Amino acid sequence: MVHADASTFAANVTKEEAYQQVLDQAEGLLFDQRNWVCNLSNVAALLWHAYKSLPSPSNEVNWAGFYTLDLTTPNQLILGPFQGKVACQTIAFSRGVCGAAASTKRTQLVPDVDAFPGHIACDGASRSEIVVPIVVHDRVVAIIDVDCAVPEGFDDVDRAWLEKLAELVGKSCDWP
Repeated sequence: MVHADASTFAANVTKEEAYQQVLDQAEGLLFDQRNWVCNLSNVAALLWHAYKSLPSPSNEVNWAGFYTLDLTTPNQLILGPFQGKVACQTIAFSRGVCGAAASTKRTQLVPDVDAFPGHIACDGASRSEIVVPIVVHDRVVAIIDVDCAVPEGFDDVDRAWLEKLAELVGKSCDWP
């Protein structure tokens, strides 16, 4: 049974420990549940609470969630479950950090969003961003998008763990 304590993180955990808990809890939450809306909603909450339990810069995360493949418009993402302020509803594969991750099928780790050509400022407070594509059978089905209110909010530790999470989510959902 799903319990709210899944998103409770101990004080003074390391980033690696928090990500390991996210993966472990996500695996439990996704077990026997294939609905992508349900699963992405719970994973967004796990990520949000993990970041808020960590020291700076991780606790400066101001948006964590997903965009999914928009089945009504080719090469476009549509807003999925998230935690944070309201967000852009659709993003073309040709625009911004999310579009770059979707079009290249590669993680985009951006230390300074103002230096990224074509960055979309859904929240003007965001200063850095990491976007990880979720690829199933060579098709981008969604992306994990995390924004931070300080520059250089993410590093290779974030990249490695979010890529593991993307793989887990990708194989744990029935995608449209």
